[in-house]
Amino acid sequence: MKRTLITILLLAISINVFSKEKLFQPEVIEGEFIVKFSNIDKMKSFSKSDDLKFSKILNLTDGITALVRVQNDLNAKSLLNTLNKNQDIIFAEPNYRVHAIGVKSSQTNDPKFEDLWGLKNTGRNEPMSNGRNSSPTGIKGADIDAENAWKITKGSKSIKIAVIDTGVDYNHPDLKANIWTNEAEANGKPGVDDDGNGYVDDIHGYDFANKDGDPMDGNGHGTHCSGTIAAAHNNIGIAGVMQNATIVGVKFLTDQGSGSTADAILAIDYATKIGVDIMSNSWGGGGRSEALYEAIKRAQDAGIIFTAAAGNSSSDNDKRAQYPANYELDNVISVAAHNYNDQIASFSCYGANTVHVSAPGRNILSTTPGNTYSVYSGTSMATPHVTGVVGLYLAHKGKTDPAKLRDLLMQTSVYKKSYARKSQSMGRVHATNFLNHITPARPAKPNENDWISLATDLFETDHPYQPNTETVKTYKVPGAKFVRVLINQYHIEENYDGLYIYDKDDVEIQIIDGKGSAVYTEYVEGDTVKLKFKADNSVNEWGLEINQIQYIK
Repeated sequence: MKRTLITILLLAISINVFSKEKLFQPEVIEGEFIVKFSNIDKMKSFSKSDDLKFSKILNLTDGITALVRVQNDLNAKSLLNTLNKNQDIIFAEPNYRVHAIGVKSSQTNDPKFEDLWGLKNTGRNEPMSNGRNSSPTGIKGADIDAENAWKITKGSKSIKIAVIDTGVDYNHPDLKANIWTNEAEANGKPGVDDDGNGYVDDIHGYDFANKDGDPMDGNGHGTHCSGTIAAAHNNIGIAGVMQNATIVGVKFLTDQGSGSTADAILAIDYATKIGVDIMSNSWGGGGRSEALYEAIKRAQDAGIIFTAAAGNSSSDNDKRAQYPANYELDNVISVAAHNYNDQIASFSCYGANTVHVSAPGRNILSTTPGNTYSVYSGTSMATPHVTGVVGLYLAHKGKTDPAKLRDLLMQTSVYKKSYARKSQSMGRVHATNFLNHITPARPAKPNENDWISLATDLFETDHPYQPNTETVKTYKVPGAKFVRVLINQYHIEENYDGLYIYDKDDVEIQIIDGKGSAVYTEYVEGDTVKLKFKADNSVNEWGLEINQIQYIK
């Protein structure tokens, strides 16, 4: 058995250990499938089927997609194959289990605005995590520039934001001024659907985990996200990115921090139905779900922004998709986390093509249930920063096409070399630039037709490579503006061993593992590229071979 890995991808309040075999394997809810039928009559006929022994069909939201619960003695894989071959079924897929993405680090009863480095980074104001800071000092100004943005707008109660999570403590003194109240239900009869929206007593939102109208948070994760978005500026606690907003608690994750794809779909469709402007999603897990994709697409068609945490497994989302962040929809904004040293956080997922922006996500102080405040870390904490910034923009500019808004958010982000090749924007979110449509310059990219090949001395491993190996090689082309390496052949154990690419300043550009041939690495700026091959103590593959570089002067 391979050694275990520590991952902070999943639970909001604990750190879990996974064996290698289970890493990146979607977790499913046994005996449950999401099935989309060709029409309502076919769905009704399947509910009476004896051949497949359906125990129950629970309708979701579009009228022809259902959560199907089956007998425990059925083989799941065989049943899925049978369903997907049926001409009356559009698709059938597992009901995946998903989780909150973030880790609680510590708690304090004396919160101060000065501790909110994500809003104003002084270089010396990161709150303590487990009794210490991540480093003695940070980078002053590596934040969303909230104070200057507030000179333009502090938000509006007209901006309705669904926090789709573990719920929200709507009684928290730092949140209650910005909590949505459904007046028809609040002033109606208990146990009655007074507003006729299909949900009973949804006064401040709805709880799809427990199937009732009370989205109270018994975990902390959703309340923490809500505080970052819109904690009131009332001099009694922290300040949210938005002073004024309307937060809707849409709970589908349990108090243990997990939930199902089916409940996520119901939560998203509920938020779409009540007309929110933004959905904030600090959760992930499971494989790609067509049903979930379609629910987010319905939100897109309604003009709703869908911010999503990129994940906390330190991996490349271009290679290993994280959902819902990886859905290719115009309204999805995938968010990586950066630390207060202006670098991608060590735990954060990234992706040059699939992650859009970075935002503050390490050691973030925010609200937690019971009038408390806690420090959490994760892309879960980065996502509500972006949600709040988008909320400020909508309050200032009004309803905006999701694709255009996302493009502008990326274009106005602050470029740093440490973010290059980690996201499409290569930068961190900047609220003032966004509100003012200020687009900072990006360095020029190399022209593919300008590359010059150069044979060089061989860099290779043993075949197979030895355990506990670390080999370093540096290539330099004096006067070059860009350099990259051609890997003739490589076979490197995924997730554990790797070829690391650095620039001359030791900024990590890329990690290569898996198997391939005739592959160019990402380019580095400047005349020097540094390579480091590292292997652990087991499963040694063929290795790699390099004897050519390319450069542009």
